[in-house]
Amino acid sequence: MSTSSRPRRALVAAVVAAGAAAVLSPVAEAAVPGLAGYTWTTDAVAPGVTVRTGVLTQQNHSPFWTVTITAPAKNVLTGAATTAELGDAQWARDTAARLTAAGYPVRQDTVRWPGFSDTPRGVEGFRVRTGSYATQAEATAAAAKLKAAGFSALAEWTGYDADQAADAERVHVAVIDRKGFHGTIQATHDGTVAQREPTSSIAAKAGALVAVNGGFFVTADADGFQGVPAGLAAYDGKIQSLSSGARAALVLGRHGDVGIENLTSAVTLRSGAASHAVNGVNRKPGVVRDCGRPGLTPTTQPRQDFTCTTTDELVLFTPEFGAALPIGAGTQVTLDRTGRVLSVGARLGAVPAGGSVVQGIGASADWLTAHAVAGRRLTVDGRLRTASGRPVDLRAGDGIVSAAPVLLRDGRQAIDAATEGVLDPRDLSFGYAWAEQRQPRTMAGLDAQGRLLLVTVDGRQPGVSEGVTVEEGAQLMRSLGAVDALNLDGGGSTAMAVNGALVNHPSDAAGERPIGDAVLVR
Repeated sequence: MSTSSRPRRALVAAVVAAGAAAVLSPVAEAAVPGLAGYTWTTDAVAPGVTVRTGVLTQQNHSPFWTVTITAPAKNVLTGAATTAELGDAQWARDTAARLTAAGYPVRQDTVRWPGFSDTPRGVEGFRVRTGSYATQAEATAAAAKLKAAGFSALAEWTGYDADQAADAERVHVAVIDRKGFHGTIQATHDGTVAQREPTSSIAAKAGALVAVNGGFFVTADADGFQGVPAGLAAYDGKIQSLSSGARAALVLGRHGDVGIENLTSAVTLRSGAASHAVNGVNRKPGVVRDCGRPGLTPTTQPRQDFTCTTTDELVLFTPEFGAALPIGAGTQVTLDRTGRVLSVGARLGAVPAGGSVVQGIGASADWLTAHAVAGRRLTVDGRLRTASGRPVDLRAGDGIVSAAPVLLRDGRQAIDAATEGVLDPRDLSFGYAWAEQRQPRTMAGLDAQGRLLLVTVDGRQPGVSEGVTVEEGAQLMRSLGAVDALNLDGGGSTAMAVNGALVNHPSDAAGERPIGDAVLVR
């Protein structure tokens, strides 16, 4: 699939990663400008590749376990009853009165909207809490008693709150300067799209100097094929997954140029003079993780960690898909490497070596049956555009990983959280913990010298490393010198490997999480 014209910024790459003493020989460093309170070590991984590890420990902050009373809410898309950590002023007053009457101490906090570019200003809502506990087990037991008394309650660590200064963080930053580094920076899914593999394993097999996890991906069978990107992805110049709206993307050129853009994608299937949109690439027909495509229910807008559906679409499967094709009602067309139709029939089997498959459901299946004739050729045309509509060229060796949201643009904070679907100002039950509380994060940025920064922040580890909010992530990237930056996949997926060995501490209890795609420095 070809596209047209280069990314907006052709900036040379530089990688930053954090190292471990077992892998590297750290040198103590006094400070990094703009990051007061951190203790840093710096490691030279290779010419032009530097890795820094920053540790923040604030002795004057004392977070604790507590119980948050959640407010009744309604999912704005489905109408389903749910709860939110913030409620309105009347709910907060009423809940405080109920707690007091039941003999519980009460704390009420006013929570303000973060500095996002597309959300309201001022008060977002009100938080109600009770109790102070030394351990999570004690807070969980207290929450259980409150639930039995008729309250909706959950145990929380106050160190995850954006309105309290962080007391413990572990940051890994990688700096690659093309003046000294002459290798490659690439996006990869390790050859098979429908699979999951730990970042360190992908890095070790590739002989990567530094690697971090890449974009969002499917994690459950109910949402499609595990490991398949939930958004735009391209490896070695080939589109392997379509965009979920105009979300943030890291574009990695084969000659070392790097760009950060909000990108959309479109693919068209042609049979002579007739044409039809291809609605997905390498995913289960009818199931769209993170939404953001035309014709979907219940929304056509991007929606983080939410699955939309459709009954009418075409989906293309490439040779890199690597799994059994989905079965079900509809039509399947198998193509050879030249686009010649080999067969038209039921949905089953596998993608032929070097060939491709198109599956259709609903009215799109009827179009496919009418226009695909054995022995004739179908052509596939793919195009990428920036959010402003400018074409973007994709050539052999180029790669893209995508996530959300943009953090910095031209040196200024530019977080389009609602537009990119990571929260919804109409629904406080959606996205609050993901975007507005501290979480593990993986981020990428470009500085004024053209260096690429790959950054991980460990999180969900009370008293060790609590993570950052989306806004704090933007502030961190700016403090590190980035002028453009985006948020990549985070949470339990956040991982960094140096010389094939994991150097951060992922948050999943089971250890390093198998992920979808990764960014490799080789």
